[in-house]
Amino acid sequence: MPRLVDLKAAPYNLDDRQVAWVEETLASMTLDEQVGQLFTNLFFFGLDEFSGNPYTAEEILEKFHIGVARYHGGTAEKVQELLNRLQAASKIPLLVAANCDSGGNGAMSDGTYIASGAQTEASQSTEVARNAGYVSGREMRAIGANLNFDPCVDILFNWRNTIVNTRAYGTNAADVIKYTIPFVEGQRESGILTCVKHWPGDGTEERDQHLVLGVNELQPDEWEASFGEVYRAHIANGVEMIMAGHIALPYYQKKLDPSLEDTDILPATLAPELIDGLLKTQLGFNGAVITDASHMLGMTSAMRREDYVPAAIAAGCDCFLFFNNLEEDFGFMKAGVEKGVITKERLDDANRRILGLKAKLRLYEARENGTLLRTPEDLAVVGCEEHLAMRKDAADKGITLVKNTLDQLPLTPEKHRRIRLYHLTGESGMFGKVSDTLAQLYVTELGNRGYEVTINDGTTRVKGPTLKYRDEVDAALIIAEVVGYGAQNNYRIIWKTAMSNECPWYVWEVPTFMVSHNYTTHLHDATMVKCYINAYHPNEDAVIATIDKMEGKSEFTGVPNDLVWTEKWQAKL
Repeated sequence: MPRLVDLKAAPYNLDDRQVAWVEETLASMTLDEQVGQLFTNLFFFGLDEFSGNPYTAEEILEKFHIGVARYHGGTAEKVQELLNRLQAASKIPLLVAANCDSGGNGAMSDGTYIASGAQTEASQSTEVARNAGYVSGREMRAIGANLNFDPCVDILFNWRNTIVNTRAYGTNAADVIKYTIPFVEGQRESGILTCVKHWPGDGTEERDQHLVLGVNELQPDEWEASFGEVYRAHIANGVEMIMAGHIALPYYQKKLDPSLEDTDILPATLAPELIDGLLKTQLGFNGAVITDASHMLGMTSAMRREDYVPAAIAAGCDCFLFFNNLEEDFGFMKAGVEKGVITKERLDDANRRILGLKAKLRLYEARENGTLLRTPEDLAVVGCEEHLAMRKDAADKGITLVKNTLDQLPLTPEKHRRIRLYHLTGESGMFGKVSDTLAQLYVTELGNRGYEVTINDGTTRVKGPTLKYRDEVDAALIIAEVVGYGAQNNYRIIWKTAMSNECPWYVWEVPTFMVSHNYTTHLHDATMVKCYINAYHPNEDAVIATIDKMEGKSEFTGVPNDLVWTEKWQAKL
């Protein structure tokens, strides 16, 4: 028997008035309003008409009664304007979510990055973790967001996994707990609710659930000693929401339900034995469960969409992340209720769990007293000096010298005046990034310090005479800014052309230094590099701190985990 929510118990802890608001609101809702409360809609910022959708933001609220809003893109000022519009137009106040896993930059384009999970782990500082959550919470609150779809509590077991490479806080449960609990505490100072992800745990395999069914292959006892420990810690700490991934846990699923065959194994988002059974009953989670994005192949490949839209709620999820087509998905969900796929008890329970979070935030009181909408004055915290000082501190503590086997540091204008700069980039597109901003930051900063920097053209295979290169270049500096999302199962260095002249053929010709400003495992593709640094992010403070450390003006204090060697003995040479 599925467990029903207790709104007076953790993580809600509602008083009588808050519970009364939930029950009165639920009793007043039509079937369409209850169905709509299950959905999270994604608003592409600045567009009232988007993704082939003819409706304005206000019309979406009026017609589809969504319970949760998320958005993509926009400056703090513009996002705040949009979120105020949404809250003003919604009959029931909205949960408004953002993806802030490393600071306020996940909430708006001009938000403040502090530190990713990987950088936090390298810093070995719970203060850095807390600061990332603190800044996330303050900057989210300033624009009107109130629910963070982070931190990521996955465990990076597999070095090939680049979907959680930078987001994971460690390679074991103890480290993930050590850093993610302070992150949550930091954001709670601003009254922000937490949604951790990706249940039942990513990081064991190299593939990406955006593109294929994710599979966590751990045996039940192995899972209990790793991901189980992480989720129990966050449940005990009062986490309000958990995001279910499109990830199967086959060995545990078969233990929970011995009748299951391989053909019956579904992702957690559709598996009642993992949501109602393991999470809500065995682990005692009393909060809300939301699916990961419903356009991801880990879900779409499971069955027909008209079936899996209601099946996710029937399996125990309480909220459905993103429409594909507004009318179609709303119709699929409503039909699921009318056909009994989603029982009345399950529908009411899911609604109570979502409404209960709104009651915990006292959104209805904020609407009554006129404080629900944010003001331009609230934006003063975005990018403020306090937050920038935290970013600088995180860079100083986290930047990591992984190897320097030829003892080629420090970098100096006297020995390395003429620098050839190689800028390695990843895909372009919505989440990709191929601008020359990072390269220009290096050119400017190094120039100010007395270096002469030329940017290499990597689109040619021509290397030219070796002695001429050695005569013209004092040092080679490779900066990797490989960024990607959902176009490959894992991301590696892709040279600009076959046998490009940017490949490190020059490591024995001139001192060669490589710095990664995103992924931590590039030594797999550049084992020949003798000096390698992980700097984690392409912000200005990271660049300045990296050069300071390369010049010996500041110590490298970041500590790498063993996965940076990518199981390659030659990477250590």
